[in-house]
Amino acid sequence: MIASKHFYPHESDKRVMMKKDRLEINNWTDELEFLNKEIEFYLDIEDSMIHNSKLYQELHGIRRENALMLAALYRYDSAVGKSIECDTVACDAYYLNHHEKKRDAYLSLIQNYRSLKLKILSQILINARS
Repeated sequence: MIASKHFYPHESDKRVMMKKDRLEINNWTDELEFLNKEIEFYLDIEDSMIHNSKLYQELHGIRRENALMLAALYRYDSAVGKSIECDTVACDAYYLNHHEKKRDAYLSLIQNYRSLKLKILSQILINARS
């Protein structure tokens, strides 16, 4: 997890919100980069002890989703600075809604990954008991 940056009293609300959004995006990308490593371990486990083609396909699917989400978040992080240029409520609302959509997509991916992770862990237990 990335340490939080300080917010200063002299900063505008827009600048504080931009910094907050960037911190959140950095936390998301850190988590997704870790998931990449974890998925690789689960693929090795599936290959060496589970041998379930459905789980194998699901792991590759979530790995692809994760890679696409990471790429989108990296692009989004570089575009977030443009929000400071907004001079209308409509523009501010656009960036706010866009950020919320990114958050929803990230949380959905995490939820799907956790569900798959539980399937894998249960298969590991079943194989360990056999």
